[in-house]
Amino acid sequence: MKKLTNKIALVTGASRGIGRSIARRLAKEGAFVIVHYARKEDEAKAVVQQIKQEGGEACLIGADFSTLAGIQTFYETLDRTLYKNKNTQKIDILVNNAGIGQVVGLEESTESSFDEVMQLNVKAPFFVTQEALPRLNNKGRIINISSFVTRVASPDVFTYSMSKGAIDTFTLLLAKQLGSRAITVNAIQPGIINTEMNADTLKNPEGQKYVSSLSIFNRLGEPEDIADITAFLASDDSRWVTGQLIDASGGTHL
Repeated sequence: MKKLTNKIALVTGASRGIGRSIARRLAKEGAFVIVHYARKEDEAKAVVQQIKQEGGEACLIGADFSTLAGIQTFYETLDRTLYKNKNTQKIDILVNNAGIGQVVGLEESTESSFDEVMQLNVKAPFFVTQEALPRLNNKGRIINISSFVTRVASPDVFTYSMSKGAIDTFTLLLAKQLGSRAITVNAIQPGIINTEMNADTLKNPEGQKYVSSLSIFNRLGEPEDIADITAFLASDDSRWVTGQLIDASGGTHL
C-alpha cells in the first residue's frame, strides 16, 4: 500500500518549483493533494493535470496569502472543496512552502521590501497554520520549508535569511505545542535548488558550476531531493521525528 493512502495534504505555493515536486510526490504516495497557488493559475492547473495523469488525486485553490482576508477566504473554499470531494473538512498534512526569495543586502533594503518578505514568508505561514490547526487531524504532519541560510550566513539575502530563521523557531514552538496531539512538526532547509527562483544564478554554465561546487556531491540540488524528504516526514515512518530542522543542502559549507 502507498504510504499516504486516504490522507489529505495541503501544499502551499505548489504551482512550480519545490512545491510542485512536493505535490506530485505526495500524490504518488496516495494522498489527495490540494494545490495552492497565488497567481500562476495555468501552472497550477498543469500540476493537477500531471498528478491525475500519474494516477493521483488533486484539486487546486487560488488565494492571495498577503492578507488575512485572503487566507480566510482560502479556507472557506477549502472547506467546500473537501466536503464535495472527500466528505470531510479535515486534512492530515500541511506543507508550508509558499514564500518569496529576495536578493537584497542590508544597505539596499527598504521598508517595502522588508515588509513584503516578512508578510509572505512569516506572517502568511503563521496564519495559514493557525487556520489549519482545527482542521488538522490528530497524528497529522506539518512540514515547513525553511532554508540553509539560517545555518550559513548570507548577507546578500539579509531579510530572506531572517524570515527563514523565524520559520525555524516557529517549527520548534509548534512541535512543542502539538505533541499532545501526536502531530509532528519539522522544517526542511534546502540549499540552492534548480528552480525558477534561482534561474538568474543558474542561467549560465559558470553559475551552475559554482552552485554545484558548494555541495560535497558536486551537483545541483533538484526539487525532487526536497520532495522525497517531505514524503518521509509526511508518512508514518517519521512518527518519532519532530521539532527537527533538517539540512537538505547536499552538504553545503560543511
